[in-house]
Amino acid sequence: MNQLAKMARRSNRASSRSSREMTKYSRHVAVFRLTFCLLLLSTVAEAGLYTTSDQIVAISLDNYKSVLVNSSSAIVVEFYASWCGHCIAFSPVYKRLARDIKEWKPAVDLAAIDCADENNRKVCSNFSITGYPTLKFFHAFGRKDSTGQRIKGVLHDVQALRHEIIDLMEKQDPWPPACPPLEPTSQAEIDIFLETNNVRHLALIFENVSSYIGREVILDLLQFENIAVRRVLSTEDDLVTKLGVTEFPSCYLYYPGGNYTRLKVNIEARTFYLYALQGLPGVVRSGKSAPATRDNTSKSIEEVWRPHNRSRVYMADLESTLHYSLRVELAAHPVFTGEALTSLRNYISVLAKYFPGRPILMNLLKSLSLWLDNQTGDQVSYQAFSEILENSVQVPDAALPEGVRWVSCQGSQPHLRRYPCGMWTLFHLLTIQAKKFGGSDPKEVLNAMTGYISNFFGCRPCAEHFENMAKESLTEAKTFTDSILWLWSRHNRVNNRIAGALSEDPKFPKIQWPPPDLCADCHTVKDNGEHKWNTQQVLLFLQKYYSAEGILTDYLEDESEVLAKQKLKHASLLQTEAQKRIEREALEKANAPNIAAQKEEEEVADEDEEAGKALEPDGDRRQMIRRPSIVGMKPREVREDIVDLDSVVNRHFKAKAAQVATSSRVKRRTLQRNREERDSRLGAVLIDPNVASDERDLSDDGGLARRARWMSMLSIGFSKVDVSLCVILYFMSSTCLLAMYIFFKTRLRLRRAKVSLP
Repeated sequence: MNQLAKMARRSNRASSRSSREMTKYSRHVAVFRLTFCLLLLSTVAEAGLYTTSDQIVAISLDNYKSVLVNSSSAIVVEFYASWCGHCIAFSPVYKRLARDIKEWKPAVDLAAIDCADENNRKVCSNFSITGYPTLKFFHAFGRKDSTGQRIKGVLHDVQALRHEIIDLMEKQDPWPPACPPLEPTSQAEIDIFLETNNVRHLALIFENVSSYIGREVILDLLQFENIAVRRVLSTEDDLVTKLGVTEFPSCYLYYPGGNYTRLKVNIEARTFYLYALQGLPGVVRSGKSAPATRDNTSKSIEEVWRPHNRSRVYMADLESTLHYSLRVELAAHPVFTGEALTSLRNYISVLAKYFPGRPILMNLLKSLSLWLDNQTGDQVSYQAFSEILENSVQVPDAALPEGVRWVSCQGSQPHLRRYPCGMWTLFHLLTIQAKKFGGSDPKEVLNAMTGYISNFFGCRPCAEHFENMAKESLTEAKTFTDSILWLWSRHNRVNNRIAGALSEDPKFPKIQWPPPDLCADCHTVKDNGEHKWNTQQVLLFLQKYYSAEGILTDYLEDESEVLAKQKLKHASLLQTEAQKRIEREALEKANAPNIAAQKEEEEVADEDEEAGKALEPDGDRRQMIRRPSIVGMKPREVREDIVDLDSVVNRHFKAKAAQVATSSRVKRRTLQRNREERDSRLGAVLIDPNVASDERDLSDDGGLARRARWMSMLSIGFSKVDVSLCVILYFMSSTCLLAMYIFFKTRLRLRRAKVSLP
């Protein structure tokens, strides 16, 4: 008895300590998870056998110390070689394990390192790895010299691996701070727990000593607030008798004051407990607030909460998805070429074939598909695509409603769910419709979906994850049934991956769908108690849930209103285009005189050029460089140093004469046009003095032109040799004149001196 009392006291202390630690660290769970996601993104996860979609940390030489040393959670590491056949065979099991214990991350996580990579060889050698694959368990807050504890003999079964990890966790010391206690509880500990903790729900799982269900559920819910889970062994007579427990396992909700009630589930198993406990009032993921209540009287249409039946599909969601896809997401691509154009054709084609829309929408989709098929070029612009989408050619009774009205896909906040939910709903519906109508290619819809997501879906990481799944297993879809189930299973895989992310809506948590309350027959268990999907029942449920006959038409805009809005929009566009055309014509008319004058000048310039070419001898047409002349500093044509001056002078005067003549004609035409414009504008016979003055100034330009012409005649072109000779002759003549002057002056002085002598 003393020993039992000691064990009870130790259990009480451990439970109280763990409860306080849970309270202390619960607020840090969200921060820890965000940090861990950043670590996942920063690692080289695309190498080897695993990707970031597999939720397995990729270890390398650069980050192994930060992952394994002094970690706040336990780590299970697979040491493998990417060339190893057994490693390749084990990788699907390890991926399933990662998805299965994804919610355990604050307490234990999975990692892997490719020892075949030469950069990682030193790391694998430090941990004494000699064979592959090798699994090792590293305790929380591990030291640098820790080599981990090897996990042996359970590399074929996810459940066996999960149980082995739990056994190793219970033996570790120190305890991970985010992990609640896993040991059995007692009546005394429960009383202390309810006194010291303010939780909304306390779940007690009664089980046998060999059962792992209680510990698994505890770890599954460690990231959720307002609920605590404890396991009670069948040997705990006080609690078993008090609650009248007769079945093991079974789950009871225990409240202060001794009140309790049994949790109702279809099957007493881990998965069913998890579904039921997550759905209790007030149970939310750590770091996420409870969903806000919506006001039906909100002024904004988009903010009004639309009551709906969660077990039905709404056409309003599907049309909203098409609106955003065709008018918003595709508009980000000005031109479609190559693979993108092919993906667009396939996407519109499956919509035109299988989408169970209203007649006006189906007419438009068929018109779009036919138009794309008739495009023979290697590219299509979105502007041209948009004209057909908006029915610019006015096909009768064809329109896509504008705007969004989210119903079943609405979220508790404007940025949650909506378009991604709509895309999943759309493609689930198309796979069901393709099976119903018996297309020729079972993967037609899946290929169209993959092409659209790869080329157009705005969330690029999401697109990469989906591409990884498609490359990995899309070949498995060999029939229409396979395609339906493939898309369903991959949707659940995505739900598992993003559960707990910032994008998760607390009102609509990411669970494995459909839950037991929607399809109880879809869930079953294996002989060992492990959850198993009944795929036949899942297929029946999907075919019923996404049947065209079951789609609700609530909240839809009336077809006549849609067509009226389209006609009004089309008329508005035509009016706008007509107004722009009138403005353009008025602008062209206002600029017509200037344009005519410019054309006349160009014509005259062309005539001058032709006249100049006619004056040039055929053998003397060379490329000429412009250079300033000495007289007047005007550009002139440089020719060879030795030229025929007579021919140069003749050609120069003829060209100048033609230029002056054409210039005079242009000025006379311009002056005459200006006079006519002023007369028509003023409507008077008398001319304003200022205007007359302007005209005199213009007429004076003729005199200036004549003077400039005579000045330019002086600037006959000379070569460098001509100028040099002129300068030399000028210098020599000046020297001769000076010499003559000095000579005669000297003679004159001599004569005067002789006359003055006696």
